[in-house]
Amino acid sequence: MALLWLVPAFPLAGFLLLALPLRLSPKVAAAIGVGSVGLSLVSAIPPAASFIAHPPPGCFYSLPLWSWLPSSGAGKVGLYLDALALVMVLVVTVVGFLIHLYSARFMAGDEGYGRFFAYMNLFLASMLILVLADNLLLLFLGWEGVGLCSYLLIGFWYRDPANGRAAVKAFLVTRVGDTALLIGLILLFTQLGTLDIQELGRRAAMKWAAGSGLAVAAAALLLGGAVGKSAQLPLQTWLPDAMAGPTPVSALIHAATMVTAGVYLIARTQAVFSLAPAVELATALIGAATLLIAGSSAIVQNDLKRCLAYSTISQVGYMFLALGVGAWQPAVYHLATHAVFKSLLFLGAGAVMLALGDEHDMLRMGGLSRRLPLTFWTFLVGCLSMAAIPPLSAGFYSKDWILFAVRYSAPAGRLLWWAAMAGVVLTSIYTFRMLFLVFLSPAKQELKAEPGALIQVPLLLLAVPAALLGFLETPRTLGNVRLFTRFLSTSLPAAIPESGSPASELMLIIPSTVASLVGVGLAYLAYLRSRKAEGQVLAVAARPLRRFLFAGWGFDAAYDLLLVRPWSWLARISRKDVVDYLFRLIAALSRLLNRLLSRTQSGLLRRYLLALALGAAAVLALVVLL
Repeated sequence: MALLWLVPAFPLAGFLLLALPLRLSPKVAAAIGVGSVGLSLVSAIPPAASFIAHPPPGCFYSLPLWSWLPSSGAGKVGLYLDALALVMVLVVTVVGFLIHLYSARFMAGDEGYGRFFAYMNLFLASMLILVLADNLLLLFLGWEGVGLCSYLLIGFWYRDPANGRAAVKAFLVTRVGDTALLIGLILLFTQLGTLDIQELGRRAAMKWAAGSGLAVAAAALLLGGAVGKSAQLPLQTWLPDAMAGPTPVSALIHAATMVTAGVYLIARTQAVFSLAPAVELATALIGAATLLIAGSSAIVQNDLKRCLAYSTISQVGYMFLALGVGAWQPAVYHLATHAVFKSLLFLGAGAVMLALGDEHDMLRMGGLSRRLPLTFWTFLVGCLSMAAIPPLSAGFYSKDWILFAVRYSAPAGRLLWWAAMAGVVLTSIYTFRMLFLVFLSPAKQELKAEPGALIQVPLLLLAVPAALLGFLETPRTLGNVRLFTRFLSTSLPAAIPESGSPASELMLIIPSTVASLVGVGLAYLAYLRSRKAEGQVLAVAARPLRRFLFAGWGFDAAYDLLLVRPWSWLARISRKDVVDYLFRLIAALSRLLNRLLSRTQSGLLRRYLLALALGAAAVLALVVLL
């Protein structure tokens, strides 16, 4: 446990090595990038095994690093490992390592090969600092590091202006949430006198009554930060455009790191959220609205990666829905299963695009089930998991747990459950639309490359947990396994009690399974059996509706009209305002002084000595007179 600091230290060291101004060969750069993350994973295994086999006293381990401004009361800064942090560490290191391994082949030949691994290592180090931080100040450092790396990686191919715009958009939109989070940290520190996460929860429970103004304000500000990072309404617009980055970047951002940071923040500060029921309800409503809006938008996307991006927004919406009803454990469970099956789907999409010469349009794909059999079967496992179709489907067990918790929550449990069920149908439609168009529709073009072992091995390794991870937590009617609950209960409360009989639980499983199968059937009828050239569910419907959904319900257009254009107009009209003349005067004076001083540099030693003597005489005169 004392070597826990090595987990984030290895990828950070890899970044520092790769950032040195050295001309490293691609093999060396890959060895450093992949090897450092592999060492991080290896260094995480002993603490994880020790924690599971012999839990430390109190079921947590704290490793102090340094004291941050002791006189201010900010307290120590260190690493904190409990069940929640351990789940996140394992998710980040395992999925991160497989994505790095995949990247060694996927990015081969790119002129920024070493730079890519440097950014990826820093990204992973920042995320590990975020999840292991025992102090909100250190957590915020990792939070900002993740944001910086997302900007660098989304705009990795910076020579294309569109990629640069996507990176700037992601950075600016998430800044809105980050600003709210920073204000929330200031509020918590000024009111509770600490940023230590565990102590902060205890003081909040002692000083604030449930529903008090300060508790609601603090929780709302924390929610603002989570909404920005996790791409939830109304700050979800950056994520589809983030597909401008390389596919491994999309897998890392959308599966195990950036978009899950907001979910982790809420789960980690659940003591504050529990004191603000109104904010909890808002969290649930945001999650429900997001999963429906993103799910309906995913159905009409033709770009394979963009469809997966909207699916990420929708699946994280389920996590927010669970958090909003107090189902902390189901939310974290879905976070873990989603990290596996979504990274599998992204890496599978990358394998397809690599084989087709960087083709993104699903309408120009097809016939790949026989030509890329391993990619097809692993992609199918990911699709089954995301669509929550039992039995070999990790997503089925985690999503079913969320649906059960939502149904028995109050006060809007039934309404939220119906929204979640509608999301189940949408999820199945867009998931199997991808599968049918990419792999089972008629072939449109020939393969241009064959995926190598470094592409296929991560797909195989991710397919196993995507199929089997769900058996850590099963309903009472399907074995009643509670391994995940027992493990996570030491750090997160089981806020949703066992409600109803096993028979009533089964009556909730059946509708969700039927909803998933109905979605598959609709996708089959619309995209495979009909074999229409458009391949769109809304081909017969009104074209404006399709454009509306394709544009993500018009959020970008609304923000452009309400925020971007007015701001640009104000910038234009204030280009030559009175304030500018003051700065121009300062600049003119600086230039004048520069010219006057430059004339004193004559190169004549006698003049320099004379000036020195006159200056010394003036100083002596001032001393004598004053």
